[in-house]
Amino acid sequence: MTTLVRLSLAFPPSLEAAITEVLIAAPELPGFTLFNAEGHSSDFSSASTAERIRGRIDQRVLWMIVEQGSYQQVLALLRATIGATHVRWWLEPVLDMGHLA
Repeated sequence: MTTLVRLSLAFPPSLEAAITEVLIAAPELPGFTLFNAEGHSSDFSSASTAERIRGRIDQRVLWMIVEQGSYQQVLALLRATIGATHVRWWLEPVLDMGHLA
């Protein structure tokens, strides 16, 4: 049985087009879910004035379900083509998944 994980990426909105274009251009990769989020951090060095006042930074979060052994391939592809330092990633186990119908 294959072990699945959810690879999560959090990044600034300015990187959305670059990241999604790289992932879409790689036909061997599965699909992904992308949504808007707000993050809070102790580092507001790249935050806009509005974000500093709110105390939250606009973010995009991307979820991709992959086999545990292949998440490093996704990260290597992004590192080679994007090379951005403001992208945070983490893994979470996927216990089960399927379709309702």
